[in-house]
Amino acid sequence: MTAQHRTPVVFIHGLWLHSTSWEGWADAFREAGYEPVLPEWPGIPDTVAEARRRPDDQAGVGLVEISDAHARVIRDLPARPVLVGHSVGGFIAQHLLGQGLAEAAVAICPGQIKGVKAIAPAQAKSTFAVLHNPGNTRRSVSLNREQFRYGFANAVSEEESEELYDEWTIPSTARPLFQLALGNFTPHSPAEVDTGNETRGPLLLLSGRLDHTVPDLLTRSTYKQYRHSHATTEYQCFEDRGHSLTVDHGWPDLARASLSWLDSHTGAAHPRAA
Repeated sequence: MTAQHRTPVVFIHGLWLHSTSWEGWADAFREAGYEPVLPEWPGIPDTVAEARRRPDDQAGVGLVEISDAHARVIRDLPARPVLVGHSVGGFIAQHLLGQGLAEAAVAICPGQIKGVKAIAPAQAKSTFAVLHNPGNTRRSVSLNREQFRYGFANAVSEEESEELYDEWTIPSTARPLFQLALGNFTPHSPAEVDTGNETRGPLLLLSGRLDHTVPDLLTRSTYKQYRHSHATTEYQCFEDRGHSLTVDHGWPDLARASLSWLDSHTGAAHPRAA
Protein backbone atom coordinates (compact mmCIF):
# COMPACT_ATOMS: atom_id res chain seq x y z
CA MET A 1 0.00 0.00 0.00
CA THR A 2 1.53 3.32 -1.05
CA ALA A 3 1.96 6.22 1.35
CA GLN A 4 -0.48 8.26 -0.75
CA HIS A 5 -3.30 5.79 0.03
CA ARG A 6 -2.60 5.32 3.73
CA THR A 7 -4.54 7.18 6.39
CA PRO A 8 -2.15 9.72 7.97
CA VAL A 9 -1.67 9.59 11.73
CA VAL A 10 -0.29 12.72 13.38
CA PHE A 11 1.49 12.23 16.71
CA ILE A 12 1.53 15.20 19.09
CA HIS A 13 3.84 15.15 22.10
CA GLY A 14 3.48 17.01 25.38
CA LEU A 15 5.73 19.11 27.58
CA TRP A 16 9.29 17.92 28.24
CA LEU A 17 9.31 15.28 25.51
CA HIS A 18 10.48 15.51 21.89
CA SER A 19 8.59 14.43 18.77
CA THR A 20 11.13 11.65 18.21
CA SER A 21 9.80 9.97 21.38
CA TRP A 22 6.96 8.73 19.13
CA GLU A 23 9.26 6.75 16.81
CA GLY A 24 8.25 3.36 18.24
CA TRP A 25 4.59 4.28 17.84
CA ALA A 26 5.24 5.45 14.29
CA ASP A 27 6.72 2.07 13.39
CA ALA A 28 3.77 0.22 14.95
CA PHE A 29 1.20 2.36 13.14
CA ARG A 30 3.10 2.12 9.85
CA GLU A 31 3.06 -1.66 10.17
CA ALA A 32 -0.70 -1.44 10.72
CA GLY A 33 -1.15 0.49 7.47
CA TYR A 34 -1.09 4.13 8.57
CA GLU A 35 1.29 6.84 7.38
CA PRO A 36 2.91 8.45 10.46
CA VAL A 37 3.60 12.18 10.71
CA LEU A 38 5.67 13.50 13.65
CA PRO A 39 5.52 17.31 13.55
CA GLU A 40 7.45 19.35 16.08
CA TRP A 41 6.20 22.24 18.21
CA PRO A 42 7.17 25.75 17.05
CA GLY A 43 10.73 26.59 18.01
CA ILE A 44 11.82 23.07 18.98
CA PRO A 45 14.81 21.79 16.97
CA ASP A 46 14.86 18.46 15.15
CA THR A 47 16.75 16.45 17.78
CA VAL A 48 16.75 16.01 21.55
CA ALA A 49 20.38 17.08 21.75
CA GLU A 50 19.77 20.27 19.81
CA ALA A 51 16.66 21.08 21.84
CA ARG A 52 18.76 20.85 25.00
CA ARG A 53 21.38 23.16 23.53
CA ARG A 54 18.81 25.75 22.40
CA PRO A 55 16.14 25.91 25.12
CA ASP A 56 15.15 29.53 24.48
CA ASP A 57 14.01 28.91 20.90
CA GLN A 58 10.56 27.84 22.11
CA ALA A 59 10.23 30.15 25.13
CA GLY A 60 6.79 31.76 25.35
CA VAL A 61 5.11 29.51 22.77
CA GLY A 62 1.54 28.78 23.84
CA LEU A 63 -1.43 26.58 23.03
CA VAL A 64 -2.61 28.72 20.11
CA GLU A 65 0.76 28.58 18.36
CA ILE A 66 1.08 24.83 18.91
CA SER A 67 -2.45 24.11 17.69
CA ASP A 68 -2.11 26.40 14.66
CA ALA A 69 1.19 24.78 13.67
CA HIS A 70 -0.37 21.32 13.72
CA ALA A 71 -3.45 22.56 11.87
CA ARG A 72 -1.17 23.76 9.06
CA VAL A 73 0.48 20.35 8.90
CA ILE A 74 -2.92 18.68 8.73
CA ARG A 75 -4.18 20.92 5.94
CA ASP A 76 -1.17 19.95 3.82
CA LEU A 77 -1.91 16.22 4.13
CA PRO A 78 -3.64 14.31 1.32
CA ALA A 79 -6.44 13.18 3.66
CA ARG A 80 -7.82 13.98 7.09
CA PRO A 81 -5.64 12.21 9.64
CA VAL A 82 -6.08 10.33 12.84
CA LEU A 83 -4.52 12.18 15.80
CA VAL A 84 -2.66 10.64 18.74
CA GLY A 85 -1.62 13.08 21.47
CA HIS A 86 -0.10 12.84 24.94
CA SER A 87 -0.51 15.32 27.79
CA VAL A 88 -0.57 18.82 26.26
CA GLY A 89 -0.55 16.96 22.95
CA GLY A 90 -3.72 15.22 24.10
CA PHE A 91 -5.32 18.61 24.61
CA ILE A 92 -4.19 19.72 21.14
CA ALA A 93 -5.65 16.53 19.62
CA GLN A 94 -9.03 17.31 21.20
CA HIS A 95 -8.87 20.94 20.09
CA LEU A 96 -8.18 19.98 16.47
CA LEU A 97 -10.76 17.18 16.48
CA GLY A 98 -13.35 19.66 17.76
CA GLN A 99 -12.59 21.83 14.74
CA GLY A 100 -13.34 18.95 12.40
CA LEU A 101 -9.74 18.58 11.22
CA ALA A 102 -9.36 14.86 11.97
CA GLU A 103 -11.11 11.55 11.37
CA ALA A 104 -10.61 10.46 14.99
CA ALA A 105 -8.34 11.13 17.95
CA VAL A 106 -6.71 9.32 20.84
CA ALA A 107 -5.89 11.65 23.73
CA ILE A 108 -3.56 10.05 26.28
CA CYS A 109 -3.47 11.58 29.77
CA PRO A 110 -4.62 14.85 28.17
CA GLY A 111 -4.02 18.30 29.62
CA GLN A 112 -7.20 19.53 31.25
CA ILE A 113 -9.60 21.42 29.02
CA LYS A 114 -11.64 24.41 30.14
CA GLY A 115 -14.56 23.18 32.23
CA VAL A 116 -12.63 20.53 34.13
CA LYS A 117 -12.66 21.65 37.76
CA ALA A 118 -11.29 18.52 39.41
CA ILE A 119 -8.27 19.07 41.65
CA ALA A 120 -5.70 16.38 42.42
CA PRO A 121 -2.92 16.96 45.00
CA ALA A 122 -0.42 14.90 42.99
CA GLN A 123 -0.90 17.21 40.01
CA ALA A 124 -0.36 20.28 42.16
CA LYS A 125 2.92 18.86 43.41
CA SER A 126 4.14 17.83 39.95
CA THR A 127 3.45 21.26 38.41
CA PHE A 128 4.43 23.53 41.33
CA ALA A 129 8.04 23.85 40.16
CA VAL A 130 6.75 25.66 37.05
CA LEU A 131 3.56 27.38 38.18
CA HIS A 132 4.97 28.96 41.35
CA ASN A 133 6.75 31.61 39.25
CA PRO A 134 4.51 33.63 36.87
CA GLY A 135 7.63 34.78 35.04
CA ASN A 136 7.94 31.27 33.64
CA THR A 137 5.18 32.08 31.14
CA ARG A 138 7.90 33.75 29.06
CA ARG A 139 10.54 31.07 29.64
CA SER A 140 11.56 27.58 28.71
CA VAL A 141 11.81 25.35 31.78
CA SER A 142 13.52 22.01 32.39
CA LEU A 143 12.64 19.23 34.83
CA ASN A 144 15.39 17.86 37.03
CA ARG A 145 15.67 14.11 37.61
CA GLU A 146 13.67 14.18 40.84
CA GLN A 147 10.84 16.16 39.24
CA PHE A 148 10.76 13.82 36.25
CA ARG A 149 10.69 10.80 38.56
CA TYR A 150 7.67 12.15 40.44
CA GLY A 151 5.74 13.66 37.54
CA PHE A 152 6.44 11.14 34.77
CA ALA A 153 8.18 7.98 35.89
CA ASN A 154 6.72 7.14 39.31
CA ALA A 155 5.24 3.88 37.97
CA VAL A 156 8.51 2.43 36.62
CA SER A 157 11.78 1.45 38.27
CA GLU A 158 14.28 4.09 39.27
CA GLU A 159 16.68 2.67 36.69
CA GLU A 160 14.15 3.04 33.89
CA SER A 161 13.29 6.54 35.08
CA GLU A 162 16.95 7.52 34.72
CA GLU A 163 17.11 5.99 31.24
CA LEU A 164 13.97 7.79 30.07
CA TYR A 165 15.23 11.08 31.46
CA ASP A 166 18.54 10.74 29.63
CA GLU A 167 16.96 9.69 26.35
CA TRP A 168 13.90 11.88 25.93
CA THR A 169 13.61 14.92 28.19
CA ILE A 170 14.02 18.41 26.77
CA PRO A 171 13.36 21.93 28.10
CA SER A 172 9.81 23.07 27.33
CA THR A 173 7.92 26.30 27.02
CA ALA A 174 5.98 26.76 30.25
CA ARG A 175 3.20 28.90 28.81
CA PRO A 176 0.81 26.02 27.93
CA LEU A 177 0.87 24.79 31.53
CA PHE A 178 -0.27 28.21 32.79
CA GLN A 179 -2.96 28.42 30.10
CA LEU A 180 -4.40 25.02 31.00
CA ALA A 181 -4.22 25.68 34.74
CA LEU A 182 -6.02 29.04 34.38
CA GLY A 183 -8.49 27.97 31.70
CA ASN A 184 -11.55 28.21 33.95
CA PHE A 185 -10.66 31.75 35.01
CA THR A 186 -9.84 33.18 31.58
CA PRO A 187 -12.49 34.51 29.16
CA HIS A 188 -11.97 33.15 25.64
CA SER A 189 -9.30 30.84 27.04
CA PRO A 190 -7.08 28.96 24.58
CA ALA A 191 -7.80 25.91 26.79
CA GLU A 192 -11.37 25.76 25.46
CA VAL A 193 -12.42 22.77 23.32
CA ASP A 194 -15.65 22.37 21.36
CA THR A 195 -16.95 19.47 23.42
CA GLY A 196 -20.48 19.94 22.08
CA ASN A 197 -19.55 19.31 18.44
CA GLU A 198 -21.99 16.67 17.17
CA THR A 199 -20.25 16.05 13.84
CA ARG A 200 -16.66 15.49 14.97
CA GLY A 201 -14.94 12.14 14.66
CA PRO A 202 -14.71 9.62 17.54
CA LEU A 203 -12.49 10.34 20.54
CA LEU A 204 -10.76 7.93 22.91
CA LEU A 205 -9.44 9.24 26.23
CA LEU A 206 -6.74 7.06 27.80
CA SER A 207 -5.37 7.49 31.31
CA GLY A 208 -2.94 5.93 33.74
CA ARG A 209 -4.28 5.28 37.22
CA LEU A 210 -0.89 6.16 38.77
CA ASP A 211 -0.33 9.33 36.74
CA HIS A 212 0.81 12.28 38.89
CA THR A 213 0.91 14.94 36.16
CA VAL A 214 -2.57 14.30 34.69
CA PRO A 215 -4.25 12.11 37.32
CA ASP A 216 -6.99 9.75 36.20
CA LEU A 217 -9.51 11.94 38.02
CA LEU A 218 -8.86 14.71 35.50
CA THR A 219 -9.22 12.41 32.49
CA ARG A 220 -12.52 11.09 33.85
CA SER A 221 -13.65 14.68 34.40
CA THR A 222 -12.66 15.52 30.83
CA TYR A 223 -14.75 12.57 29.62
CA LYS A 224 -17.78 14.03 31.43
CA GLN A 225 -17.37 17.33 29.56
CA TYR A 226 -18.46 15.53 26.39
CA ARG A 227 -21.73 14.23 27.86
CA HIS A 228 -23.88 16.67 25.88
CA SER A 229 -22.55 15.53 22.49
CA HIS A 230 -23.81 12.43 20.68
CA ALA A 231 -20.45 12.04 18.93
CA THR A 232 -18.54 8.98 20.10
CA THR A 233 -16.38 9.54 23.18
CA GLU A 234 -14.87 6.66 25.12
CA TYR A 235 -12.56 6.30 28.12
CA GLN A 236 -10.08 3.60 29.12
CA CYS A 237 -7.75 3.44 32.11
CA PHE A 238 -4.50 1.51 32.49
CA GLU A 239 -4.34 0.59 36.16
CA ASP A 240 -0.56 0.32 36.65
CA ARG A 241 0.66 3.19 34.48
CA GLY A 242 2.02 6.68 35.09
CA HIS A 243 2.60 9.72 32.86
CA SER A 244 5.55 8.08 31.09
CA LEU A 245 3.20 5.49 29.56
CA THR A 246 3.89 6.61 25.97
CA VAL A 247 7.68 6.15 26.25
CA ASP A 248 8.35 3.57 28.95
CA HIS A 249 8.61 -0.22 28.54
CA GLY A 250 4.82 -0.61 28.37
CA TRP A 251 4.15 1.75 25.46
CA PRO A 252 3.33 -1.14 23.05
CA ASP A 253 0.25 -1.93 25.18
CA LEU A 254 -1.02 1.62 24.65
CA ALA A 255 -0.24 1.50 20.94
CA ARG A 256 -2.09 -1.80 20.49
CA ALA A 257 -5.09 -0.50 22.43
CA SER A 258 -5.15 2.65 20.31
CA LEU A 259 -4.90 0.72 17.05
CA SER A 260 -7.63 -1.71 18.09
CA TRP A 261 -9.96 1.13 19.03
CA LEU A 262 -9.26 3.07 15.84
CA ASP A 263 -9.84 0.00 13.69
CA SER A 264 -13.27 -0.46 15.26
CA HIS A 265 -14.32 3.20 15.20
CA THR A 266 -13.00 4.80 12.03
CA GLY A 267 -14.57 2.42 9.53
CA ALA A 268 -11.40 2.48 7.45
CA ALA A 269 -9.35 -0.56 6.45
CA HIS A 270 -5.65 -0.41 7.08
CA PRO A 271 -3.98 -3.37 5.38
CA ARG A 272 -0.53 -4.22 6.61
CA ALA A 273 2.37 -3.14 4.45
CA ALA A 274 3.92 -5.87 2.34
